[in-house]
Amino acid sequence: MKLFICSYFLFLIVQFISLQQKKPIEQSIADGEEIYQDFCLQCHLSNGEGVSGIYPPLANSDYLFDDIDRSIRNIKYGLSGPIIVNDEEYNAVMLNNGLDDEEISDVMNYILNSWGNKTNEMITKERVAKISK
Repeated sequence: MKLFICSYFLFLIVQFISLQQKKPIEQSIADGEEIYQDFCLQCHLSNGEGVSGIYPPLANSDYLFDDIDRSIRNIKYGLSGPIIVNDEEYNAVMLNNGLDDEEISDVMNYILNSWGNKTNEMITKERVAKISK
């Protein structure tokens, strides 16, 4: 009986630990690509280059990498008002698309690792959750 109880508790501990493991970066990027296709592609285009003077580029974007938390905030809460990206001014409105923290982390991981962009940093849903207006 003691062996059964010990085995059962060991099983529960293993299950709890496996639930706590974070999503691998490759899966986050793949999920982020789907989210990008649904919510971002219309303005920023399939190559992340945006539309000059209207929708800023995400590919090789100084604005994106200068302050990643600001970029997360823009996706989370939307953005209006002028911004400068790669020495060009943009003044379009980006609405909050209602993405949850995990979806935002996934799309950020996709953007930060696509079209020549590369980072060693993984954006987590916990990091997104800490960002406020």
